[in-house]
Amino acid sequence: MRIRLDLAYDGTEFSGWAAQPRLRTVEGELSRVLTTLLRSDTPVRLTVAGRTDAGVHARGQVAHLDAGEHAWAALPGRSTRTPEAAALTRLSGLLPGDIVVRDVRVAAPGFDARFSALRRRYLYRLCDRSTALDPLRRRETVVTRDPVDVTAMHEAAQRLLGLRDFAAFCKRREGASTVRTLLEYSWRRDPGGVLEATVVADAFCHSMVRSLVGAVLPVGQGRREVGWPAQVLRAARRDPAVAVMPAHGLSLEEVIYPPDKELAARAAQARAVRTLDDVP
Repeated sequence: MRIRLDLAYDGTEFSGWAAQPRLRTVEGELSRVLTTLLRSDTPVRLTVAGRTDAGVHARGQVAHLDAGEHAWAALPGRSTRTPEAAALTRLSGLLPGDIVVRDVRVAAPGFDARFSALRRRYLYRLCDRSTALDPLRRRETVVTRDPVDVTAMHEAAQRLLGLRDFAAFCKRREGASTVRTLLEYSWRRDPGGVLEATVVADAFCHSMVRSLVGAVLPVGQGRREVGWPAQVLRAARRDPAVAVMPAHGLSLEEVIYPPDKELAARAAQARAVRTLDDVP
């Protein structure tokens, strides 16, 4: 049986999502608890919608695992609860306070937490005014000393939208495509004066969001022209002038999936190697 988990976590004290020997990770904590709950002889493995780096947070993360039917059915014990309700209650009691599983359910046929996703939405918080910094949100907000022009940053961001090769903003991995569709990249000030970037794409490659933020920040600070990030994008190679911004300002807010009947087809499409053949 495939089980879907919807969860959130404070990434501050984690070495990222992926399980790693001798390091505290989100997957490692979940796997440890799920292995106990399901009485598995081997560690439970999870597939996640977005593999967040060390320090990155999540409010809308999604993962799946495959469990045996008997182990799943045994979760309620002698109670009258459903396996879903029993799993949610027991996870709440066993997981550390910086991970919260919000929902547990049997996944629809064809569901894959990673490949079935249509798009992911991230939020990046940046504060350029000391009086606007909320000390209660300091672990999810990056502070910059120089004031920035949010309008210029937003304009620069609009020039990066579309189906493109984002090699300039990704850490390359052998055999992995850097072609993505950037659906939204917008900047605004929240009512308290903190800058917020909303970044939405069908998928992201390693360090892409933090590099996109690092590309437009110099524009907001008046050190680069509005068209500079687009020039970097077209060059299709890492530029040392583009900083990979600190991880703690970033949060995965939402993962969107198609209707159940389209899950398998979407997963097959997402597994295909991306190219720029469809770009005019």
